[in-house]
Amino acid sequence: MSHRMHKRSSINGVSSVESMDQSRSSSSVSSEVLPRATRRRFSTSYKLRILAQADRCSQKGEIGALLRGEGLYSSHLSTWRTQRDRGELGSKKLGSPAGDPSEKEVVRLRRENERLKAKLDKAEIIIDVQKKLSNLLGLDLPATE
Repeated sequence: MSHRMHKRSSINGVSSVESMDQSRSSSSVSSEVLPRATRRRFSTSYKLRILAQADRCSQKGEIGALLRGEGLYSSHLSTWRTQRDRGELGSKKLGSPAGDPSEKEVVRLRRENERLKAKLDKAEIIIDVQKKLSNLLGLDLPATE
């Protein structure tokens, strides 16, 4: 004998009976993986073209229409104008600055030096412990320089 619960509903005057198992499966969350949003990137020439068009706008609402048509926000314009006024628009390149190769070598050598110092400190601690242990046990160790 089945003890399933049923749900009664009335939609547009038509009543229906559906088991709770069916209603759970139809209202469950979709397991579809949604695509991840990616940040838009605008070329320097595009930014300058949009800024030129925005600067030519003289009527009320023209800039808003331009932004809607291009799918941009007013913050894009203000950021791009600031960059243009500072002379930064288009001067930035992707990635880290190249830098001087000798500076990179100095940084690498300093890191290696720190790593080796730490390793030496550990070795000296181990040697000291070994000496103390041999003294406690009465073992004679060969003399070291």
